[in-house]
Amino acid sequence: MLDKVYNPKAVEEQVYAEWESKGLFAPEVADKNAQPYSVVMPPPNVTGVLHMGHALDCTIQDILVRHRRMMGDKALWMPGADHAGIATQSIVERHLKAEGKTRYDLGREAFLDRTWDWARQCEGNIHNQFRRLGISPDWERKRFTLDEGCSQAVKKAFVSLYEQGLLYRGEYIVNWDPETQSAISDIETDYTEEESFLWHIAYSVVDSDETLVVATTRPETMYADVAIAVHPDDERYQHLIGQQVALPLTGRTIPVLGDTYVERDFGTGVLKITPAHDPNDFEVGKRHGLTPLLCLDEAGKVMMHDFIPESVRGLDRFEARPVTEALLKESGSLVKKEAHTHRVGRAQRSGAVVEPLLSKQWFVKTKPLAEQCLKALEEGEIRFIPERWTKDYLRWMTNIQDWCISRQLWWGHQIPAWYCQSCGEITVSEGEPSVCSHCQSADLKQDPDVLDTWFSSGLWPFSTMGWPDESAADYQAFYPNNVLVTGFDIIFFWVARMTMMGHAFTGKTPFNTVYIHGLIRDEHGQKMSKSKGNTVDPVEAIDQYGCDGFRFALTNLITYGGQDIKLAPGVMDQGRLFTNKLWNAARFVLMNLEATDEYAGVDDQPICMDALSTMDRWILSRYNDTVQQANALLNEYKFGEYASLLYEFTWNNFCDWYVEYAKKPLRSEDTRMNTQRILRTVLDGTLKLMHPMMPYITEAIWQQLPHISGQSISVSQYPQADAAQIDGALNEQMVYLLEVVRALRHIRQQYKVDYKTPVDVYFEVSSGAESEWLQAGGLELVQQFVPLNEMNVSAQFEHLPQQTSINLVGKTRIIVPLAGLIDVEKEVKSLQKKLETLEKEQQKLTGMLGNDAFVAQAPPAVVQKNQARLDDVNQQVSVLKEQLAVYVPVG
Repeated sequence: MLDKVYNPKAVEEQVYAEWESKGLFAPEVADKNAQPYSVVMPPPNVTGVLHMGHALDCTIQDILVRHRRMMGDKALWMPGADHAGIATQSIVERHLKAEGKTRYDLGREAFLDRTWDWARQCEGNIHNQFRRLGISPDWERKRFTLDEGCSQAVKKAFVSLYEQGLLYRGEYIVNWDPETQSAISDIETDYTEEESFLWHIAYSVVDSDETLVVATTRPETMYADVAIAVHPDDERYQHLIGQQVALPLTGRTIPVLGDTYVERDFGTGVLKITPAHDPNDFEVGKRHGLTPLLCLDEAGKVMMHDFIPESVRGLDRFEARPVTEALLKESGSLVKKEAHTHRVGRAQRSGAVVEPLLSKQWFVKTKPLAEQCLKALEEGEIRFIPERWTKDYLRWMTNIQDWCISRQLWWGHQIPAWYCQSCGEITVSEGEPSVCSHCQSADLKQDPDVLDTWFSSGLWPFSTMGWPDESAADYQAFYPNNVLVTGFDIIFFWVARMTMMGHAFTGKTPFNTVYIHGLIRDEHGQKMSKSKGNTVDPVEAIDQYGCDGFRFALTNLITYGGQDIKLAPGVMDQGRLFTNKLWNAARFVLMNLEATDEYAGVDDQPICMDALSTMDRWILSRYNDTVQQANALLNEYKFGEYASLLYEFTWNNFCDWYVEYAKKPLRSEDTRMNTQRILRTVLDGTLKLMHPMMPYITEAIWQQLPHISGQSISVSQYPQADAAQIDGALNEQMVYLLEVVRALRHIRQQYKVDYKTPVDVYFEVSSGAESEWLQAGGLELVQQFVPLNEMNVSAQFEHLPQQTSINLVGKTRIIVPLAGLIDVEKEVKSLQKKLETLEKEQQKLTGMLGNDAFVAQAPPAVVQKNQARLDDVNQQVSVLKEQLAVYVPVG
């Protein structure tokens, strides 16, 4: 028997342990001939903790996988973790710094050993947190982006791309973090609007009295300028194109170019071109054959070049800025300095301002790979849900740039390239070569850099399945994957790269469907962050509301359109209340099954369909309709609608109506057994419908139900609808009758009529269907929920009692005489007293807000508060007048 009160924590710990001990998450639990279904978990950073994004993402995946598992599919959900190169290394280096050490003090091998220790500890922590979420991946198969299998896949992929001419080493502008001294990706960069300045600097035209004034946010990079650019159609400067200008403070002369990249309306319409420190300038420089110059090093310090003023050399870039400003003032080259807001990128891990830097890196030529993906998209091999994200994917793939895949770190996949110290050529190999492939010299040195984390995670859908061994059992059975679930913010950084890698190495799109969900934000729509103090810890929420309540609340907020989710305070309460409602209803059902002789074999006894009441037929109709809709909604990825559907049926139809109704037939020998079978059938099916979303409570209750067989609800058969039992006309009838019950209950509550006291009721019906519903068993049904005396049905009554309450349902006026039920005189006096008090306040507020002087002088917040109060008072006055009108004689 279920405990009187649902204790989520006790249930969750016990149930999850049983699931794992029985191996129920492995695809092998299904029939060996079953249809395979596979999903790979977006690998969380090994250093991370479970956050709301993870919780949403994994809840969706778990719903999909549990549903397919219960449908009999051979379902594999592949879990794992990402080594998170820069994030993990940054944490370990911070620990070393606290000890007064650097990674160089340890050396590469010792540093990697220490990082492995940290990573293993963190991996265990985050996977244990994921278990708290109740998810069902096959933990026995879990993978890590640095494990042996994934490492082999990475080496194979790198060598293959190199041999195909799709991978090269060259100079390009990258996002550079001077703190970690590594290239980083855009997704590792946070962009914000920050207050700064525009410095207007005069460049003198050689052999002329004219000057060109440049407006720049970064005067410290001017030492690396190689040109000045203007728009070729800008009449102010056309005559100067091809001329030379003198670079202030350096003595160098540089050309004036005409280029359409220049925006004539920004600043002065003149740009300094610094190809080594700006990606757009780099492209301009390539178009005009300019040679880039570096003035900042990898630590963000001004380099020790002769063409740079001595007082600036060696300074940090931000220290060099005011010194440069002072030098420009002194030389007369600084025209003005004005406040300016601009977009600044900061490295997520270090917080340092990102420096666009010309650097020699490894790159993947992405256009040929993207072309294969675009063809697959056109041919329908992959689809995005919601479909609108297809355009974003298409736009990124069409305008894709080469991908920088090298990082100046130690933690990660070390690039499998060796540089010959004799001939200078490169040897690329999956294994460590003994000699140079060009000159046979044994003097080789491996590239010290590692690969971008996104490179290994780009192989995730198939490296986890055993690739490059295409004969591997998992690869043969489960690749390509069925669906990928992820947020829209990494469509390019991860989804696009997985599709490119999939086509490049397997010839297939790695997943058929990409389901994109929104991001979780706070109640004001702000992104959650620790610095803002608006985060919600999923583990704390699970502790407070229970895992099932937490998962229901999240699922219920998901929209099919993929909009961001606003997590307002109190939203989790609905989930907690829902689990309690389900638990209490289940206790009622179980208590009414245990005391019967049929209990042991009730699972084997069919419902007697010839002995059903209207209410019986209705609940079976609603149940089967819900089954049909639930399957359709899950197949269509409409998770929020699925949650709302089950909430409505379980709470309103089953718990509130049928469970209450069942109390009377359960007391009768003639109807008890069939009612028991209906209760058990509907509860059993409802638990199965809800299990993918709310796994713990459904398992705990299901284990207490009588069953002939079955070790867990998680591997039981998902319900399928019996269309013959779905009766739309009956549902229309019951919606009407139950609304009648609600109206009668509302009247009793409104006028404080004791709930046990029978009342008379007049049904004035102008609809033939409604009249028929009432007289063909409807009145008896209503009477089971509301104590009634005399019941009268007519199209129109000539004479009605005085002092009645009237309510309208459909085309039926429900009239309840109140005389004798309440003390009318006392009620009228009470209502009049309340009305008098409110009307005085109404008059005062109306006068105050009608006073122009008050409205003009009072703070807006005060005016707003008084207006809100007046609106509330107006509404209360209206309600009281309606209640008083009830006591006016009906003529």
